[in-house]
Order: sequence, then structure tokens, then C-alpha cells
Amino acid sequence: MTDLPKQTAEKTSLMSRALRSSVINAGGFAAFQFLRLLSNLVLTRLLFPEAFGLMALVTVVMIGLSMFSDMGTSPAIMQSKRGDEPDFLNTAWTLQILRGFGLWLAACVLAYPIGQFYGEPLLTQILPFAALSLLIGGFNPTKLETANRHLRAGRVTLIELAVQACTLLIAITAAWALQSVWALVISGIAGAVINLILLHLWLPGPGNRLRWDQSATAELVHFGKWIFLSTICGFLVAQGDKLLIGKYLSLDQFGVYNIGYFLASFPLMLGGMVTHKVLIPIYRQSPPDQSRENFLALRRMRLTATAFLVATLLMMAALGPWLVGLLYDDRYAGAKGIVTLLAAMQIPQVIVLTYDRAALANGDSRRFFVLALARAVLLLGALALGLQYYGLIGGLIGIGLSGLLAYPVVVWLARHQGAWDPLHDLAFTLLGGLGAFAVLYWHWHSILTLLP
Repeated sequence: MTDLPKQTAEKTSLMSRALRSSVINAGGFAAFQFLRLLSNLVLTRLLFPEAFGLMALVTVVMIGLSMFSDMGTSPAIMQSKRGDEPDFLNTAWTLQILRGFGLWLAACVLAYPIGQFYGEPLLTQILPFAALSLLIGGFNPTKLETANRHLRAGRVTLIELAVQACTLLIAITAAWALQSVWALVISGIAGAVINLILLHLWLPGPGNRLRWDQSATAELVHFGKWIFLSTICGFLVAQGDKLLIGKYLSLDQFGVYNIGYFLASFPLMLGGMVTHKVLIPIYRQSPPDQSRENFLALRRMRLTATAFLVATLLMMAALGPWLVGLLYDDRYAGAKGIVTLLAAMQIPQVIVLTYDRAALANGDSRRFFVLALARAVLLLGALALGLQYYGLIGGLIGIGLSGLLAYPVVVWLARHQGAWDPLHDLAFTLLGGLGAFAVLYWHWHSILTLLP
């Protein structure tokens, strides 16, 4: 009984830090996206739609390389009992550097076949240079993961915004001077260098040095083997639309699609970023299966987060065509229907967004992989069938359908961790479904323009 006030105070402090971290991360993300939008608006006037389509393909390849080689260093540090030990952190940093070199070499090897596959020889020239940002990122200090582990988001957010602002200025200057897609490549490399410098100089804590601790390596590899497989599936979930749609559309049409995707994906990206940084520490320190009090505290947080994200998606679906018309010229008019349809189809993903981190916080990366695999298979299958029979409209509807079909696997994972909340899921499925139907009916004329 004497420990009860102390435990209550610790949980209150945890939730307060989580709320503060969520607000800071959300505010930082909003500012980050504003800078991205500003960059997007300026660059679409300096460059041509094909440049954005080409750079989207480069980005897909680089994200694929990163995710296909992810060893789970970040979630491992956030959830491990040894996550604050110097030997553990330095070993993780050493592995991260080796991975960075491997990613750059892989990009150099794959540049030619990827250029041939998409019929764009310029990809062969761009990829080795763009992948230098992956090599540079391998030297980022583990102080970043330590800050996320302890829910210290303030300085990390300021660094991210400073990097984005500098990258924006470099991209605009280079685009004005070069009038070429190389402006985007140069700004990406410069951003990676600036990020590395600011993380080393501004984040508190000791620096890293090369270290190879056998027990730390064993723990990282054991945890990371399922993360490695999960991130391959995660790549297919996050970038599968671009892989398939990029082959289905012409390069200029694909550039227009990415404008629509940029606007529609804002809420889902916000939710993913906040849950990644906040939920693992919460689940680790306050497991929902430990007590009813923990479960109810997580329910309150989950209800607030889901309500905000579903409302934001519906707002983006409703206002998306107007935003496209306001912000972009007639070359990008095709993005209007894409914003509305894609935002509505992302609602199933947002409803279950807070469940999968419970498995990582508990060290259960195997179940996390099973869920990621199910999502990847369902998404690629539904997307490919939709594109084949109904064009772009069918592909985007397939994205939403895959989220619904994956729900039983989400329940399987969440129940094992004591995190499943059927009342929450049912309520937002009904509300989100009704809202999506109303918005799609309202903007059906914009959606019909996507027909082949």
C-alpha cells in the first residue's frame, strides 16, 4: 500500500510527459509539413512535373534500401533494459555505420537495372549521388534514440525544423540556378550533412565511439531479425502504391499523383510519427495488460488521437480539391480526386494505428512481423487487382479495402498484448465510414476524372 502513491505519481508523470511529447511532436510535424508545402509550391513553379515523378522513384528506391536493411536499432534502444548503457549504444552506432556503407554500395549496384526497369536512364546517374544521404545518416548519434526513449522531444523537434528550413533554402536556390532534378538531389545530401552536424552539436549526452560488445550485438540481432523482415513488409505497405502506380502511370502523371499523395497522407504520417516516438515508452512503462487503470488511461489517449486523425482525414478529403486548385496550377488539376479518394481510404489504417507498437514495447517483434506481412500481402494484392480492372480509382479503393481485410490480424496482435479496444474500433469505423461516404459522394465528379 505504501508504494501505491508512488506508482500513481509515476504513471501521472509518464502520461504528462507523453502528452507533452505528443503535443511537441504534433506541432513540430505541422511546422515541418508547412515547410514541405512551401517548398513544394515554390519548386513546382521552378521545375516540371516529370522532375517530381523522377525524384519520387529515387525516394522509393532509397526508402526501400533503408527498410530492407533495417536492423531495428531505434526501437531496440527505446525498449531494451540496456537502452541507456554506453556499450549497448556504441555497438548499435557501429552497426549503423556499417549499414550506411552497405546501403550506398547497394544503390550504386542497383542504379543501372532500376534505370532500365523504369525506362529512365537519368535514374542511373542520380541514384548513387542521392544515396550518399544514406551513408551520411549512418553516422547520426544514438543521442536521438535516447531522447525519444525518455520522451524528450523539444530539442529534437527544433533540429528537425532547422534541417528542413535549410534544405528548403538550398533546394530553391539550386532549382533556380540549375532548372533540373539535380537540385532535389543536392538539397537531400546537404540536408543529411546539416542533420548530422546539428544532432552531434545540439543534443545533450555523450558522443559515440566505435565499439563491438558481443552481448549487445546478440540482443540487437535477436530483436532485429524480425524487425528486418517487418520493415521489408513495411516498405511494401508504405511504398507499394508508388511501386505499382509508378509503373502504371506516365512520369508526369506520377508527379501529379505524388502531389495528391503529399496532401492526403498528412494525417497518417502525423499519426505514425507520434505513435513511433511516444507509444513504445508508454507501453513499456505502463503495459495495458498489467491493470485496468493502465488500459483505461491508454483508451483515453487512443480515443483522443483517433478522433483527431479521423477528423483531419475527413477534412482533407473534403477540402483537398479546393486546396489543389488554390495552391497549384492547371498541370496538377488531376490531384484533386486523388486527395479526396486517398484520404478517405486511409481511415481504416488510422483507426488501428495505436496497436502494433504494443508488441515492440514488449519485445515481441515476431508478432509485429506477422502483422506487417499480412498488411503487405493484402495491400499489394488489392492494389494490383484494382489497377488491373478499374485503373487508378480501383487501385486507391484497394488500399482502403486492404486495411479492412488486415483487421483480424491486428486484433490477434492487440489481444495478446492486452491492448485491443473493440468499443473504440467499432465507434470510429461507423463514424469514419459515414463521413467518408458523404465526402466521396460530394466530390464524386473529381474522382471520376481519374478514370482511364
